Amino acid sequence: MLDRTLTMYPYQAPLRDMRFVLHEVLHTADHYAAIGRDDVTVDLMDSALEECAKFAQEVVAPTNAPGDIVGVRWQDGEVITPPGFKAAYERFVADGWASICGPTEYGGQGLPEGFGGPIGELLVTANMSWKMYSGLTDSAILALQVHAPQWIRDLYLPKLVSGEWTGTMCLTEAQAGTDLGILRTRAEVAGDGTWRISGTKIFITSGEHDLTGNIVHMVLARLPDAPPGTRGISLFLVPKFLPDAAGNPGARNGVSCGRIEEKMGIHGSATCVMNFSDATGWLIGQPHQGLKCMFTMMNHARLWVGLQGLAQSERAFQGALAYARERRQGRAARGPASPDKPADALIEHADIRRMLMTQKALVEGARVLNYFAGLQMDRAAHHPDETERRKGADLLAILTPVVKAFLTDSALEVTSLGIQVHGGHGYIRETGVEQYLRDARIAAIYEGTNGVQAADLLGRKVLGSGGQLARLLGGLIGAFCQRHAGYEELADFVPRLTGLLKEWSEMTERLAARIARDPDELGAAAVDYLNFTGYLCYAWCWAKMAAVASTALQRGTTERAFYEAKLTTARFFYQRLLPRAEAHLDATGGGAADVMKLTPDQFAF
Repeated sequence: MLDRTLTMYPYQAPLRDMRFVLHEVLHTADHYAAIGRDDVTVDLMDSALEECAKFAQEVVAPTNAPGDIVGVRWQDGEVITPPGFKAAYERFVADGWASICGPTEYGGQGLPEGFGGPIGELLVTANMSWKMYSGLTDSAILALQVHAPQWIRDLYLPKLVSGEWTGTMCLTEAQAGTDLGILRTRAEVAGDGTWRISGTKIFITSGEHDLTGNIVHMVLARLPDAPPGTRGISLFLVPKFLPDAAGNPGARNGVSCGRIEEKMGIHGSATCVMNFSDATGWLIGQPHQGLKCMFTMMNHARLWVGLQGLAQSERAFQGALAYARERRQGRAARGPASPDKPADALIEHADIRRMLMTQKALVEGARVLNYFAGLQMDRAAHHPDETERRKGADLLAILTPVVKAFLTDSALEVTSLGIQVHGGHGYIRETGVEQYLRDARIAAIYEGTNGVQAADLLGRKVLGSGGQLARLLGGLIGAFCQRHAGYEELADFVPRLTGLLKEWSEMTERLAARIARDPDELGAAAVDYLNFTGYLCYAWCWAKMAAVASTALQRGTTERAFYEAKLTTARFFYQRLLPRAEAHLDATGGGAADVMKLTPDQFAF
């Protein structure tokens, strides 16, 4: 059964493209210098990426197929991870990858959180399920840094930062998915500064596993005097083992894994039902302010989910490209490309090229947008100027739902195309490419479904800010268009981007007026609004890449093929994919009337 090792398509870290985005498009070293981190140089970033690429390719990637085929096992309340996961995790901790962006005061290496995105891409692409065991730990660290009392930070953060312990996020209950206001888990005061937590949480990523000595659960629960709805939710830290006097795992807490879910994908990731029975916990933040505290964790996690969409897209593209170069079938329409062979490679056929170009354009656009959003975390947290910190926070706020939703929806298209390029061989498990679609599918659902992200973008971020956040993003894109207006080499991009930005602004104003009259208009239009915004952001990213590429070519670069490929892909995006934005624009004009007209009984007869 383990013959399917995916060695047919060994993971190759796209380091050249990552460096292009970091250094040439986003000028990341300048960004870090502006926030007082001139120690984060191009050489340092490149060195870290090269070493992490080796670790991802040689240590993590070989665990991907066993993780999917064998999966996790649940036995007497314990979770056994797939073959190779524990050894890879131990190397991950020993080699310092777990602590690379951790705060130095708690033993971390202190690299900026935004740089965790490129590092994370390498690890997630190598094995998404494996990386999920440590993924929420970073989010838990951030929440504790911001909201926990000092003694909790001193006790828990060194173990979490090092990777010796991992963290979880316990929100969902069977009756309360997105609607956290109706959760039932309760917290009773114990009288000794602790609380007793009781209830059941479902869909808990890495809720139980055998990789670390302790697991720190961040749990939403209600106090006895809690007001109804989301205003009555508090956040608690609940460890699997209570730390002893030396800070090591001591007595077992009232926390257990009731079962693990059998899932469509991410088979190597333990998705747990977690039971809390009078478990000892500590309040994080203020009473009834738990959702606010949890959003510190959740928004960070949403960027990571967008990264998962990018990672699965990259892996699917690599597999499709390798297969298209090797598989021979039919003759090219323009005549035999390999007359000495019985057939030409798939890549010689225009329709195969169309699919590969679609994958390439979506993957590379996603990388720029994801990295750019990650940089705003650093700007918001560390820029010496308060105005710049506010701009970073506001850009992060409006981009987070776009990154989470648009990148993960795009991943479904890219991974599906990966199967399509393979034909029937893609649909069977032997080549392994169908795993990427199965694994990517969850990313559009968890950490807030993409429909929730769309409502958040249009309702809370755009309209809730009185249009301020939209004007900030629009101003950023508009400034790029003004700087590059009249550049002949960008004539295929800047005028189109300028027009698209104008349409977006006008659409936003129309929707604001309609939603003020009928609140159902928001739900009817939100997904199309987010998709239009996503294509607008990708168009901006591709225009930025085209500007860099055209400049490099004019200067006589020795890498002509690389930059010519960027320009060609940019034109493909604008000509073949960007027209989709107009369909979403048209759809928003349909309004809510037809969406809401049928009674529930009229949907089927």
